[in-house]
Amino acid sequence: MRLHQLALVAEKLEPVVATLCERLGIEVAYNDPGVAIFGLENGVMPVGETFLEVVSPAKVGTTAGRYLDRRGGDGGYMVILTVDDLAPCRARAEAANVRIAWEGGIEAKPESPASWQSIHLHPGDTGGAILSFDRPDPPESWIAAGLHWRDHVRTDVVKELRVAELQSDDPDALAQRWSALVGRPVEGNEIALDRGRLRFVPATDGRPEGLSAIEIAASDPARAGEAFEAGGVQLRLV
Repeated sequence: MRLHQLALVAEKLEPVVATLCERLGIEVAYNDPGVAIFGLENGVMPVGETFLEVVSPAKVGTTAGRYLDRRGGDGGYMVILTVDDLAPCRARAEAANVRIAWEGGIEAKPESPASWQSIHLHPGDTGGAILSFDRPDPPESWIAAGLHWRDHVRTDVVKELRVAELQSDDPDALAQRWSALVGRPVEGNEIALDRGRLRFVPATDGRPEGLSAIEIAASDPARAGEAFEAGGVQLRLV
């Protein structure tokens, strides 16, 4: 189970994407037309073998739009973990009485031999953010970033997502809920994955619980310690 992609939701897509690209030295690999089924537009940016995404409502009445209203502006939206098998994830969600909000995928085609399957857990049940379990096949593929995302990898500044930090008025309870869903123990205030970590902290900014900070490995150790805000989330280089 690997931390693979983190999504921010923004009222306006381009300014947030531009800030991320400028500050992190990354670039957009793909604007996925498939997110239109959710009433969204997006930009997906590789960070080494991991990804940042920004989504923005393209019409009224979307889940993302309601999330913007509930959190009082731009903020963290989705945590995507890649797995080798979706069945245990589905079983843990069922055991925890957590609803599956959406499931789908893309089948392999002659022109695109990679496939992808995904389940999104209902944020009203998970708390913190939409939690998505995704199974790309082959594992090194990622259709959500397009067929040629490797051509857009830029690692002069950053090289990998390391931590998704979720804030809550009751971080211990949120951590235990996510622990049950990912099948990993809480150690301190973190859940260790095969790649990356989930961290649970008290809410201190007056906003509801959600994905509030992202830690990213700096390619240059001299850049570690830098921090900035984009899309209502703090980005920290470590």
